[in-house]
Amino acid sequence: MNRERSRDLYDRALSVLPGGVNSSVRAAPQPYPTFVERGDGGHVIDADGNRLVDWVMGLGPMLLGHDMPEPVQAAVQSRASEGPMYGMPTEIEVEHAEFVCRHVPSVEMLRFVNSGTEATVSAVRLARGITGRNKIVVMQGGYHGAQESTLVEGDADHHRPSTNGIPQSFAKHTLPVPFNDEEAMQEVFAEHGDDIAGVLIEPVQANMGIVTPEAGYHEAVADLCEGHGALLIWDEVITGFRVGGLQCAQGKYDIDPDITTFGKIIGGGYPVGAIGGKTEYIEQFTPSGDVFQAGTFSGHPVTMAAGLETLRYCAENDVYDHVNDLGRQLREGLTDIVADQAPAYTVTGLDSMFKVIFTRADGPSQSECCANGCRQDPSCDRYDSCPKRGTDTDEAATDRYARIFRPRMLDEGVLVSQNQYETNFVSHGHTEDDVERTLEAYKECL
Repeated sequence: MNRERSRDLYDRALSVLPGGVNSSVRAAPQPYPTFVERGDGGHVIDADGNRLVDWVMGLGPMLLGHDMPEPVQAAVQSRASEGPMYGMPTEIEVEHAEFVCRHVPSVEMLRFVNSGTEATVSAVRLARGITGRNKIVVMQGGYHGAQESTLVEGDADHHRPSTNGIPQSFAKHTLPVPFNDEEAMQEVFAEHGDDIAGVLIEPVQANMGIVTPEAGYHEAVADLCEGHGALLIWDEVITGFRVGGLQCAQGKYDIDPDITTFGKIIGGGYPVGAIGGKTEYIEQFTPSGDVFQAGTFSGHPVTMAAGLETLRYCAENDVYDHVNDLGRQLREGLTDIVADQAPAYTVTGLDSMFKVIFTRADGPSQSECCANGCRQDPSCDRYDSCPKRGTDTDEAATDRYARIFRPRMLDEGVLVSQNQYETNFVSHGHTEDDVERTLEAYKECL
């Protein structure tokens, strides 16, 4: 496969962009990233003219694929032609908020922002402002954007910033605990409960290989929050409007968080974030409350049109049936391939997300109960060896994925996630032929 133009563009980029990219994860592919020229359905065409099956899908926002359906395209073009933005309210942002509030169980009020990071920053500030407390509990291996309150590693007793540039005095207010560990959550509340403002948690850890919750885990966390007067903050930047359809993951798992953060799909492929939740909490944002929050581009009319029309299209068509069925076909097909060729590996994912984690497990492959992706089922033969939390992915063969597997998949014309941690996403633009081609590529490359 000819990739000379991508190589040359990367060479140029290294002179003017740090690491040659504008987001760190884009530099992960070996030996250099693929530069994209345009999208087409479930495919991208790169700078060298190669047509690739695309499972990256913009890291999640492109639920409908790279071709916007006519209603979405018309709405975006109409808004763009009327003027870029105004710095004043528009009707479309009200309509979009009304749609979200109608469909997401816990959301009664919404504040739009410009990114998932901005949403989680604002949600943490809101929780602290409401409770008058300082500490935030996060999950080890979770990711909530590039913000000071969550770029913290270690455990609840020994935590530190995970990057240069964050003072230790910031990190002392963040308490990391293992995902799927109810006992650890009980212990952190027993020690710090009077100063915990909230628990910030992904319903599914989706930036570290896709790890689903064990039965009863989310209910236990919700009960601890309620019992100690802390707020339960669900980060649905990835799962929102992908897992559980229009009700999001909170509908799928029947959990009623106090605050929810959104991004990606809620903007229809344009820059977006949002903080939703109970009216009594969200109205604490200024100007109705005392927790400051503002943004020049928040509620941008083009983004609002793209997001609203995307969700309307999902509501009126078979989008979720289509993407979830293809996701199931991929996971079941991969489970068979892995059992035959790489039984130590683990197939994960749900709805329209999938992943093969290069675990180093001993013993048998996944049982039938987890043939549609690891479900943390104690009856599965692999239960003791499957990833229980995102940090378990660190123990996988991450270098083999990056240096051998992904480049070989690229040679087969299939673009999978940039590293072992990120998720692969199915879109409405993908087809069963794309699934078959991808499964054949996995057979060749594992």
